[in-house]
Amino acid sequence: MKTYICQICGDAYLGHEKPTDCPFCGAHDNFIKEGKESNPIINQPTDISELSKKNLEETLALEIRANAIYLCMAGKADTYELKAMYKRLAKVELEHAAVVTKLMNIQMPEIAPQECSEDDVENFRKTIELEEHATDIYSKFAKEATEANIRIFFTALMQVEKDHIELIKNYL
Repeated sequence: MKTYICQICGDAYLGHEKPTDCPFCGAHDNFIKEGKESNPIINQPTDISELSKKNLEETLALEIRANAIYLCMAGKADTYELKAMYKRLAKVELEHAAVVTKLMNIQMPEIAPQECSEDDVENFRKTIELEEHATDIYSKFAKEATEANIRIFFTALMQVEKDHIELIKNYL
């Protein structure tokens, strides 16, 4: 058994083989390293520019809102499969928010409950809308970042949000 560490969230995975995606934040396998080779972005001290700070603050707000919306959707899902899927998405979005708080060295803000539909198909559409918005904005933020670890973070987030879109499209 080996220890694998995600370069994005810094969480460790214990297993015989490297996971295909981080089980905590969803980062792709190219961001997962064996323990002794790891240097997660959250452990790399960085002076954050004002623009990156603004973009990270916006990211924190988006990820916290997505977490709350997905928890609402989990509570209204028609099947256990959908409930479990939305709970996992909520955890991934909360992990993204946690990475932002670590990068900015701030506390996690309180998460306010969000409203969602009673209808699964409407929630699928809302999820795609949220994830497409996140993908677009994280692509922009990655291009704007002058700090290497911030650029890497936004690139990883963009990829994860694209994965979420594909997941939900399978349900439509």
